[in-house]
Amino acid sequence: MKVLVPVKRVIDYNVKARVKADQSGIDLANVKMSMNPFCEIAVEEAVRQKEKGTITEVVAVSIGPAQAQETLRTALAMGADRAILIQTDLDLEPLAVAKVLAAVIAEEAPNLVIMGKQAIDGDNNATGQMLAALLDWPQGTFASELEISSTSAKVIREVDGGLQTLEVALPAVITADLRLNEPRYASLPNIMKAKKKPLDIKEAASLGVDLAPRLKVLKVAEPAKRTAGIKVETAGDLVTNLKTAGVF
Repeated sequence: MKVLVPVKRVIDYNVKARVKADQSGIDLANVKMSMNPFCEIAVEEAVRQKEKGTITEVVAVSIGPAQAQETLRTALAMGADRAILIQTDLDLEPLAVAKVLAAVIAEEAPNLVIMGKQAIDGDNNATGQMLAALLDWPQGTFASELEISSTSAKVIREVDGGLQTLEVALPAVITADLRLNEPRYASLPNIMKAKKKPLDIKEAASLGVDLAPRLKVLKVAEPAKRTAGIKVETAGDLVTNLKTAGVF
């Protein structure tokens, strides 16, 4: 069984994003980049399933600039068998990403796609659902537990107020939620081995996919700064202030 795991290169989650002076977007100059945390969870789950024997090959794929090879090498160090970079300098929207992934899937013919539920930069939470729709595959989103058999996958997903258990026929698209697992740290020997694993590079234009943007960013601004709080002497003063503020 072959599994495809899309991964995205994003600003490291420990870094405070800076808005460009002209408010046209986020400043990426001299900023530490890393793999999207939800993508790390997806890679970890695919590798764990391979260690269980339910998966035979894990293929990582990324769409982005040449620097995204570093992200793919991280996936290879975690345990992926090979990687594919769809190279483009465009900042693709979720629908374009889904179309590119659908084209890759048509070539690779995987039995399953495991991907992060969202990227922490755009926070769109849309690519997995769009990909399933384009492929006409069943989907299990926000997976917190996953069991895979030869013909189906059992997905426990988080919903408002509890958990929902689904069984989807393969091939399918699964999106990973935060509590699915805790990604491993790549060991130094595995990092060295990853340098020798195959990494194919293809130009996005060669896939014949329409990458034209459908949205236009008008303005990017930082959140408003929080105002300082006030100190009160007694619980009564606190209640009075809460009432005055319209909380009660």
